[in-house]
Amino acid sequence: MLVSGIRVLLLIVVVVGALFFTFLRVGLPGAAVTFTQSAAALDAYDFVEVSANVPAGRTRNAFTDASIAGTFQKGNQQWQVDGFSDAADGSVYRVRFMPQVAGDYTYSVELRQGLSHKKFTGKFRARSGGRRGPIRVDPQNRWHFIWEGTGEHYFFNGTTAYWLIGWRDDHVIQSSIERLRQLKINRLRVTIAGRTSLYYGEPVMAGNNWTPFITAWQSNSGRFGRPDDIYYPGFDYSRFQVSYWQKFERALRYARDRDMVFSLVLDMNDSRVHPAPGSDDEHRFIRYAIARFAAFSNITWDLGDDLDQYRDDAWTHATGTLIKQWDPYQHLATSHPVDNVHQDRTSPWFDFTSFQEWSRTQHAFMLDQRKRQQSLGRIIPQTNEEYGYEDHYPMWAKGPGSESADVLRRTAWEIVMAGGYQTAGETSRRGTNVWPDTGGGWMNGRGDDTMTMFQGYAHMVDFFTSFEWWKTEPHDELVNNGSYCLAKPGELYAIYLPHGGYVTVQLQAGQYAGVWLDAVTGQKTNLPPLSVEAPLWTSPAAPGTNDSALLLSKE
Repeated sequence: MLVSGIRVLLLIVVVVGALFFTFLRVGLPGAAVTFTQSAAALDAYDFVEVSANVPAGRTRNAFTDASIAGTFQKGNQQWQVDGFSDAADGSVYRVRFMPQVAGDYTYSVELRQGLSHKKFTGKFRARSGGRRGPIRVDPQNRWHFIWEGTGEHYFFNGTTAYWLIGWRDDHVIQSSIERLRQLKINRLRVTIAGRTSLYYGEPVMAGNNWTPFITAWQSNSGRFGRPDDIYYPGFDYSRFQVSYWQKFERALRYARDRDMVFSLVLDMNDSRVHPAPGSDDEHRFIRYAIARFAAFSNITWDLGDDLDQYRDDAWTHATGTLIKQWDPYQHLATSHPVDNVHQDRTSPWFDFTSFQEWSRTQHAFMLDQRKRQQSLGRIIPQTNEEYGYEDHYPMWAKGPGSESADVLRRTAWEIVMAGGYQTAGETSRRGTNVWPDTGGGWMNGRGDDTMTMFQGYAHMVDFFTSFEWWKTEPHDELVNNGSYCLAKPGELYAIYLPHGGYVTVQLQAGQYAGVWLDAVTGQKTNLPPLSVEAPLWTSPAAPGTNDSALLLSKE
C-alpha cells in the first residue's frame, strides 16, 4: 500500500510539474506584454490597429495556442473583431478595426495565451475624410453598386490578375496596379491561396522574379517541406507564412489609396492542394484572412476559382454564410464556379453573380440572367468575370481571332448594354520570366505599352460615367438594326451600334442633346440640339466606320 501511495504521489508531482511548466511557457503574459495603438485619430474607412508585443517563445504555435480579439464601441453600436498573429514566433498579435462613420470610439482588446489573459482598453476618434469605403449593392437600384462612404455609383470594370502577389518585388506589384488604374480598371481578381503549374500555352513560368507557387502557409521542415513542388508543398495548415500575408497587405493598402477593389479569391482549383473541406484547418485559414484583410475597405470575397471542381453546393452555402458571420463589415461576397448553375443566387450571403461564360452572344446571355434573377425574387448585380482572355485559346475557344482585343472589347459592350458588368483578362503573351519579360497579363497583372486592349475599355467607362447609367434599363425594343439600348424612357437613351451607321429610336417628344462616341478611338462628337415630335427619330450616320455609342438626354 505504501509503494502504491508513493507511486500515486510521484504521478501527481509529475503531472502538476508538467502543468506548471506549461503554464509558465504559454500563460501569464503579465507585465511583459505591451500594447500599442496605431493612431488617436483617423479617417472613417481607414483602420486603427492595436498591437500586443509579447516575448518570443511563449507559445509552441502562435496561430493555435494564443488568440487576440477586440470589442469596439460607438454609442450603442458594438463590433466583435478577431485579431491575428503577425509573427511566427508569437511575438506580435494585432487587432484591426475599420470605423465606418465619424465619431468617438472606445475599445477593449484581450490577449489570451494558455490559461492566462491580459486586457487593454483605449479610445480613438474617426473623422470624415472623404474616403469612399467599401462597395455595396445600391439599395435603390439593386442591379448596381455604390461606394458606401460617398454614395457615388461604382461602375464595375475589372480585370484578372490571379497571381499578382507572386511578384517578389513590391515595386512591380505597385506599378502594375497603377498602370491598370490609369486604364480605368477599378477591380482586380487576386488569389490568396492557389498554385498552378498548368500549361496554358502562354510564355509564363516560375522564376526568380515571379512565381505562381503561392505560399500562404508554412511548409513542414525536412524532406516533406517542398514549397516549390506544385502538388506536394508539405503545407502545415496550422501555421501561416507571415511574410506572404504582409506583402499582400502592402498591395491592398496601395490599391485602397487609389480606389482599386481587390476581389479576394480564397483558393483555386488548379493547385489541387487545399485544406480539407469544412475542417478546422480550412476555417482557420478563412478566419485568418478575414482578421487580416476585412479592415481594408477595398475588398470583396470570392469563395474560390472554378469552385465547383473542388467544393460542392452545400459547402458553398455553408462557407458563404460563415464568412458573412465572421466578417464584421459584411463585405460583398460571391463565388466563381465553372458551371453557373452552382451559384447560390437566392442566399443572403451571395451579393452578385460571378459567371464564367465564354460565348460570343453575351448580350442575350446577360439579359437572360437578369430575367432569371428577377424570377428568383431577389435582385442582385449580374457580372460575367470570365468570358475570355486576350489572345488565349483554350480548347473551347473558336480559334485564332476569337479572343482578340477587339473581340473582347466588343463583348464587354454587349455585357454592359444588358445592364451587367464584366471582368476581362489581358494577354499573357508578352512573357513572365521568358523574353521579353515585360508582361504577364491575366496571370499576374503586369503589362507594357504594347498591351492596349484596356484603352478601349476606358472609352466605355467614360461613356457610362457621363450619365446616370444606374437609372436605365435594357430597352432594345426601342432601336433597330441590331443596336442595343439602355434607357429611362423620356429622359435618357444610351445606344450602342455594333457596326456604326444609323439607328432609328422610339423617343418621347421633347428637346434632346446628343453626343456620339467612337468606341475604338474615344472621339466624341456633339449633335445639334434635337427637337423631336414624331415617335420615331433616325440619327445621322455615326462619325467614322467603327462601332459607336450614342447618348441622348432630354433637356
